[in-house]
Amino acid sequence: MKAIVSNKYGSPDLLELAEVEKPIPGNNQVLVKIHAASLNFGNLVLLKGEPFLARFAFGLFKPKYPIPGGDIAGQVEAVGKGVTQFQPGDDVFGDLSGSGWSGFAEYVSVPEQALVLKPANLSYEEAAAVPMAGVTALQGLRDKGKIQAGQKVLINGASGGVGTFAVQIAKSYGAEVTGVCSTRNLEILESLGADFCLDYTKEDFTQNAQKYDLILGVNGHYPLSAYKRSLNPNGIFVHVGGSGAQMFQAMFLGPWISMTGNKKMGTFLQRPNRKDLIYMKELIEAGKVHPVIDRSYKLSEVPEAFRYFEEGHAQGKVVIRI
Repeated sequence: MKAIVSNKYGSPDLLELAEVEKPIPGNNQVLVKIHAASLNFGNLVLLKGEPFLARFAFGLFKPKYPIPGGDIAGQVEAVGKGVTQFQPGDDVFGDLSGSGWSGFAEYVSVPEQALVLKPANLSYEEAAAVPMAGVTALQGLRDKGKIQAGQKVLINGASGGVGTFAVQIAKSYGAEVTGVCSTRNLEILESLGADFCLDYTKEDFTQNAQKYDLILGVNGHYPLSAYKRSLNPNGIFVHVGGSGAQMFQAMFLGPWISMTGNKKMGTFLQRPNRKDLIYMKELIEAGKVHPVIDRSYKLSEVPEAFRYFEEGHAQGKVVIRI
């Protein structure tokens, strides 16, 4: 079968389209013919081996998982002994980041717990856009942010992969949502149901008088002090993505701020969770959430897809057709 292979850390130029052995499902595993996959920040970490601490999970000197790709959607081709939840012909989607990655390939064999039946109202490409970004937004808002109906919620970086899901999920919880993005993305946020759309090229939300109960920082370079200034007295800031300096502050300064006042500030890492992916499926089938796709690429074009994704200006998700 064909797959994208990375044998050393570095740039997208090191990625190669190669012939590799087709996997055979073991006990409690499912063989999936992959129809689509998608890019996430975790793919960049796996590609570059940065930040360096990530190498303790991904391989110290070279990638432990030579075939990148976490989010997939496809069709079950075969099941191993002990599989009870799927059968050949089932359409599925899932997050493989906790199961050996390997999504940028024609086939993958994974534990059945990594998969969920595909939403009936999505194509393979749309479904592949959901798992990691959608669950990140859900866990950031619900678990770390403690979102409640009626709250004022701000999403900084609202037009990217996680951000577009976060806007819709926050609305499904009954929050008043403000999305921050560039001029060219204002229309997208309006179509997703954001109550207020702020153009960061014209207005700095950290300098106005508006305060928020919950801020989800998906992108940007604001210091923690600026986010803190924009929170209500008992507000919560959740760092999901942004500059390296911002991540450092959220990890080390955030806990200190949280202990010394009523405002809570911190960061979190998404964890693959089948129950959360099922919840996302239910939101999608209920028409409350829908993935936004910017561009799609062929498997042979994965290096080009990475280069575009690295620029950080994708409107929603970047998808790979397989």
